[in-house]
Amino acid sequence: MPDPAESVEMQGALVRLRRASGLPVVFGGLLNDPHRLRIAQVSGAQTAALHGLGISAGSGLGGKSIALSRPCAVTDYQESRHISHEYDAAVSAEGLRSVLAVPVVVRRRVRGVLYGALRRPVVLGDRVFDAAVAAARDVEQALVVRDEVQVLLASAREPVADSGCWEEVRQIHTELRALAAQVTDPVLRETILGVCGRLSGATVPTSPPAQAPARPALAPRELDVLACVASGATNGATAERLGLRPETVKGYLRGAMRKLGAHTRLEAVVAARRAGLLP
Repeated sequence: MPDPAESVEMQGALVRLRRASGLPVVFGGLLNDPHRLRIAQVSGAQTAALHGLGISAGSGLGGKSIALSRPCAVTDYQESRHISHEYDAAVSAEGLRSVLAVPVVVRRRVRGVLYGALRRPVVLGDRVFDAAVAAARDVEQALVVRDEVQVLLASAREPVADSGCWEEVRQIHTELRALAAQVTDPVLRETILGVCGRLSGATVPTSPPAQAPARPALAPRELDVLACVASGATNGATAERLGLRPETVKGYLRGAMRKLGAHTRLEAVVAARRAGLLP
């Protein structure tokens, strides 16, 4: 069953598709399994015929798009000889004629399909196709981020067996903070940052435990930059990872160093770890 939060990403992409393409009807959904799609989001429809419709791989226009893993379109759905017609009743009820279907492909696997349609039989131009492909790529990128987050969260929740695993913990922390900035779902973003907080509060076992200094109030982006620096990333690599300009990275790093009372990058990382800001 698709994650409800992933469905939000699909809904947002359909809104952007309708706005960019001018198509009056857009709809789509994510695959329940590798061979079946359920249309869960519909915009611009006049009936409920499309909502909840199950599409099997190879059947109809969307099923063809799933099977071929590429965009497909017909100028007149009812009269097309290039698709099967299992879903003619729903399409006819909505009065759709010219229809396109674009798959959302993540790591060579189709994860969903976006549709756009007109109620008259005309050839869809490049502008419409480009808008549909761009919307599908938006969903693809969102799903890639979510997949990476889930893998990292699962790793972060595993118990640390010994001190030799701490570098891996620190790397997971860095990657999670970088991904959090790309996540649009606020619930998932707070979950990620909550796990980051738990990782930051963990320390390599020592005997006796050292007294932690007062925790400086670093801005979220200052901490993001410092986490990347702690992993050994250069300013350029940090900028690319966080989607920032190198000059902006330098500004955040200077701010973090000032608040931590550090004169070098290394001093800032050590101070942040002592304060429980970084694992």
